Amino acid sequence: MTTDPVDAGPVVRYECDGPVATVTMNRPAYRNAQNSAMTYALDSAFSEAAADDGVRVVVLAGAGEHFSAGHDIGSPGRDEHLPFPRRAGLWWDHSGKSGAERRFARESEVYLGMCRRWRELPKPLIASVQGACVAGGLTLAWVCDLIVASEDAFFADPVVRMGIPGVEYFAHPWVMPPRIAKELLYTGDRMSARRAYEVGMVNRVVPRDALAAETRALAGRIARMPRMGLALTKRAVNQAEDLQGLHSGLDSAFALHHLAHAHNAETSGDPLAGMDARSMSRSAGAES
Repeated sequence: MTTDPVDAGPVVRYECDGPVATVTMNRPAYRNAQNSAMTYALDSAFSEAAADDGVRVVVLAGAGEHFSAGHDIGSPGRDEHLPFPRRAGLWWDHSGKSGAERRFARESEVYLGMCRRWRELPKPLIASVQGACVAGGLTLAWVCDLIVASEDAFFADPVVRMGIPGVEYFAHPWVMPPRIAKELLYTGDRMSARRAYEVGMVNRVVPRDALAAETRALAGRIARMPRMGLALTKRAVNQAEDLQGLHSGLDSAFALHHLAHAHNAETSGDPLAGMDARSMSRSAGAES
């Protein structure tokens, strides 16, 4: 199991309680920023849950004060330069490459590819969200079938400040109305849990101290349904979303995302347009 250089223990914890498996991101010192080690540990945990006949429902949670502040763009555990065994696609390894080839190959695997892979987990997946759910954190919540949020949770995608049209898994117009998605992106502001519930992005909003229990109760209720029925129902709804353009929309937006990276690299010498973890954290400003 991969461990973090600062936070104690593995970068992802996996626990089973009867028919419910809980997968917990475990880099609380960095607000559960997602490095590659975490991404592949999440994939291993989801694969274990999928293969276990005793598991009916999976909960995705984040240790500490925040669900996830997004992709790791500056912690001591940042490992984007390292090779990892590829699981989400057949694009070649990014390490040892340069320019757009390097970035496109890596993000095709660990961002867009992994999110698509996890969306197809044939068991219900519930996000249990507290605190920050920002940028890459959104993508983790959005691949889940249901989202239970604490009252202090907030959602934001401030990457337009980099000149980039949203995070790589561009599900914004499918998880909320298009005009709300534009407002979230154009302003970069935080969306409160209550507002996220009002626009249909979140299923339930509960007190912070009740988040784990409420999520577990919902998971337990779902776990009483037939396993095959749940799997087929999930597939049916996912297919409906794809017929509404989600799959092709993700491909189109991913291409624009990389056009923006290339433009930044050409005009400023930095694919992230000079933004770092600190400036991105500050940029997720007022609540909407």
